[in-house]
Amino acid sequence: MTVFRLGLTGSIGMGKSTTAAFFRDAGMPVWDADECVTRLYANGGAAVLPIGAAFPAAIRQGKVDRTILKQAVTNDPAALPLIEAIVHPLTAQDRTHFAATVTGDIAVFDIPLLFEKGYQSDMDATLLVTAPPALQKSRVMARPGMTEVLFQSLLARQMPDPQKRSMATHILETLALDATRIGVHALVAFIRSGASDA
Repeated sequence: MTVFRLGLTGSIGMGKSTTAAFFRDAGMPVWDADECVTRLYANGGAAVLPIGAAFPAAIRQGKVDRTILKQAVTNDPAALPLIEAIVHPLTAQDRTHFAATVTGDIAVFDIPLLFEKGYQSDMDATLLVTAPPALQKSRVMARPGMTEVLFQSLLARQMPDPQKRSMATHILETLALDATRIGVHALVAFIRSGASDA
């Protein structure tokens, strides 16, 4: 059986993690890019040695200290491309392994930078989760340690939501939990129906 690959994405505060959880609850296997990076940065993770070679101060107790790494990115514009050059091939390898070993008819790939990095070409369809700007900002500003400056810097690194909308196969507004859950189940049914190749 060929597994249908659905790329899930959305800017910060748009409800992507919640939506991914609803797919899991519906029985879909989900590959999570952020969770993959957490594994790569943990003790014994494949990114620890190369990150340590580039940023020795970022290694604490055998693992990558993400706070220090974020500070390096803030202080040096050249740091982020270097980190991405190390981490992105490793996450791609992990994603490929997941795709090759997963079972079921639909697999979800939760990738924040899906469109920014062109990964949509690896998917059979994409789902963009979105919400009005005011709701997005209120969600993000409620996070611990979040500031207006940090929020704006995070937004600046992501493709604008209208541009993502123009690229997405499917769009789901995450205004309320129940409606989002219903939307997930409706999309799963739509994909399984084979309608318009989803």
